[in-house]
Amino acid sequence: MKRILLFLFTNIAIVLVLSIAFHVVCSFLGLDMHELNQDGINYSTIAVFSLVFGMGGAFISLLLSKPIAKFVTGATVVDGTENESTRWLVDTIRQLAERANISMPEVAIYPGPANAFATGAFKDSALVAVSEDIMGQMTKEELRAVLGHEISHIANGDMVTMTLLQGVLNAFVLFLSRVIAFMVSRSSDNRRGSSMVFYLVYYTLQISLGILASIVLCAYSRRREYAADAGSASLLGSPSLMIAALRRLGNLEPGVLPDSLKAMGISNKGKAVSLFSTHPDIEDRINALENLTR
Repeated sequence: MKRILLFLFTNIAIVLVLSIAFHVVCSFLGLDMHELNQDGINYSTIAVFSLVFGMGGAFISLLLSKPIAKFVTGATVVDGTENESTRWLVDTIRQLAERANISMPEVAIYPGPANAFATGAFKDSALVAVSEDIMGQMTKEELRAVLGHEISHIANGDMVTMTLLQGVLNAFVLFLSRVIAFMVSRSSDNRRGSSMVFYLVYYTLQISLGILASIVLCAYSRRREYAADAGSASLLGSPSLMIAALRRLGNLEPGVLPDSLKAMGISNKGKAVSLFSTHPDIEDRINALENLTR
């Protein structure tokens, strides 16, 4: 129940902030805030609306990603003073962060099957979280490779670039959906029918264009997974440990992450690789690492 309330509260707050931002930007630019006027479709206002809600929503979610991730996964931040395992975990992440030339991220452990993820809006203020099961089922060498993978996501700025791409795609989907819906609905003579046509076309296009946007985003996410694997191999000095970690993951039941964190998790095993997969097949990732050795 708490998670549902947090989700609703967060989304209401985001919509409220973006609505205020939309009015401020339109006032600053001297734009009519109505999307239709006597001359027809007001493309400038629709463009501002699409950018504010598309880009703004993505970046606000990114800024809130750390506290939301902790709450949703039930993660507990550790500093290494708790026990020997957390001391090793914190020390290892510190060493990898120094090699990657980034600031020490927050470290957290959460209950659940094998997985790990990184999140945060900035390279120097990120979070690396690992599940209890992955700590118990992997050797220290394998887990070090997994941590190198997550540190590489941070060092590569993948959270920001994924958010930027998501925002651009959101903006295009909103703009095209609204413009086409207005064009179609204005051809209706009946005002009530025109409104119904608008919403029918608008939501149909949002769904269909949103699906296409998801395909693009997932394809980019798969590319970043290969880069994070290679980054881990570079930090550790050899691809062998990352290969061993991936093979271990292939035999484990991975934990399910929230949609907003899937692209930054180590594993998405359990689903056949498709256009909507955020991670490549584990064997493909192993082959890519073996090619680095060759």
